[in-house]
Amino acid sequence: MNKLTTLLLLVALFYQYQLSAQTDEISGKSITKPLSEEQLKTWYHKDFNEDTIPGVSLEKAYRELLSNKKGQEIIVAVLDTKLDIHHEDLKDQIWINTDEIPDNGIDDDKNGYIDDVNGWDFLSNTKGDFIAFEHLESTRIVRKYDSLFKGKGINEIPKKQQKAYKLYTIAYQKWQKDILNNKKSVKNLSGWKKGVVRGKEILDSIAPQKEFNINELDSLINQYKQDSITQSILIRYKNAFTYELTPENLESYIKDSKQEQETTLNPDFDERAVMGDDASDINDNKYGSPIVYGDVPFQHATVVAGTLAANRSNGLGVKGFSDYIKIMPVVMVASGDEHDKDVALAIRYAVDNGAKVINMSWGKTLSQNEEWVNRAIKYAADKDVLLITAGGNNNSDNDLHKYYLNDYDTNEKEFANNFIVVGASTWNLQQLRASFSNYGKKHVDIFAPGVKMYTTEYGIDKYTNSRGTSLASPVVSGIAGLLRAYYPTLSAKQVKQILMDSGTSYDAEVEIKQEDGTKKLVPFSDLSKSGKVVNAYNALLMAEQLSKQKD
Repeated sequence: MNKLTTLLLLVALFYQYQLSAQTDEISGKSITKPLSEEQLKTWYHKDFNEDTIPGVSLEKAYRELLSNKKGQEIIVAVLDTKLDIHHEDLKDQIWINTDEIPDNGIDDDKNGYIDDVNGWDFLSNTKGDFIAFEHLESTRIVRKYDSLFKGKGINEIPKKQQKAYKLYTIAYQKWQKDILNNKKSVKNLSGWKKGVVRGKEILDSIAPQKEFNINELDSLINQYKQDSITQSILIRYKNAFTYELTPENLESYIKDSKQEQETTLNPDFDERAVMGDDASDINDNKYGSPIVYGDVPFQHATVVAGTLAANRSNGLGVKGFSDYIKIMPVVMVASGDEHDKDVALAIRYAVDNGAKVINMSWGKTLSQNEEWVNRAIKYAADKDVLLITAGGNNNSDNDLHKYYLNDYDTNEKEFANNFIVVGASTWNLQQLRASFSNYGKKHVDIFAPGVKMYTTEYGIDKYTNSRGTSLASPVVSGIAGLLRAYYPTLSAKQVKQILMDSGTSYDAEVEIKQEDGTKKLVPFSDLSKSGKVVNAYNALLMAEQLSKQKD
């Protein structure tokens, strides 16, 4: 999960001076139906036929199909950052390993992990230390091969090393680009900080100690039409004000960017020092700690978990997909790119400890040891576990630019039937694909809501709006959890097929950017294998029919 990419996107958006139309709101010329703040909190649970909002029909499913139906507990693993397991809307939904006695320093259930009462953290140690930053995959590859390949042409490389050389060449170019972008980020954020300070000085000269609201700022901006410099400063201040970008938190962003330089982009940074394992040995697998919660710089899992399974019965902030879902936190994400070793072991941990669905809301564009991960995916398939992952937020075609995780081998042959890749959709039929979402007729399976998602946030029982294929993935995981809770005899393969077949089709065209930079309109149905947006109501109907056939 590359926080640097997110930060750079934020900076780029700032410089367009159109923040309100470019971030969480669906940008574009024609929104099908403006939504109120209250509607936005549950829009993705709505039904298109009843509400004219292209959600997943969850409310309709509960009202018409599940009101008098009993299910069984289902464990859904969230492979991600540390998770706020004490949040008011999540605490009753957290998996408890009843075979483990808390804090006794003994592996009571003999699963190889001591005191794993709620899950496992592969990025920490028993002293309480944890990884806040880890390398980008490009940095790892450069670190491994730089001494072998730097400055050499392919004709100088032995044939048996040429595959590694090609990977190194791609990684080196990406690494250099990321370093350049990081430096631009620091420079741009510093410029924004100076602009905000200057804007406050101008406002103080107009009305000392006054706190201006948005309407007053708009009025002032209009008054300074003849003074383009002052007007520009005030516009920037207004944009910063809208997103609560104070000099203090801009300085925090600057600090984060500089820390990226020193860690994720620095080959000399020892990213595994905390665990002390051998990162090149997949069999060196007993590392980490049972502390799956905590205040880490990159908080991500809590927004994912709230979308998936926030308590539906407590009358608080968010309703997840089912109270039968118990969330198993497995930590293997920090700021940087996920390590293939941690990914593979996290999948195996979740499978071995009872998860029937695994949500993985992250990804990367390079992989050094994908065979480790592929073997773990096959292991999950053998154990009848469904894996669901985010398709990526690069506005890119995954069929042309490989994105990890995926279930295709190096020969582009699909090797698993338990794996779903999810793109992000919106409530706007004129822009049904979220502008940031990756897509692909072959490498993305289905779309799900992923914009302006109201969900839980790390902190003292906080809530927030978030977006990304990271939020679309737990929507699909939530529906998968529903199906496996109410129809436990259905296999992972069957649940995947139901989700693919039962989605909602939309006769809509969406804009995509081509390789040459030009844009074109294509049918939404061409952006994924199913061509659909996932639908809980339809999926439950289909599961009911299939379950009766099995009986």
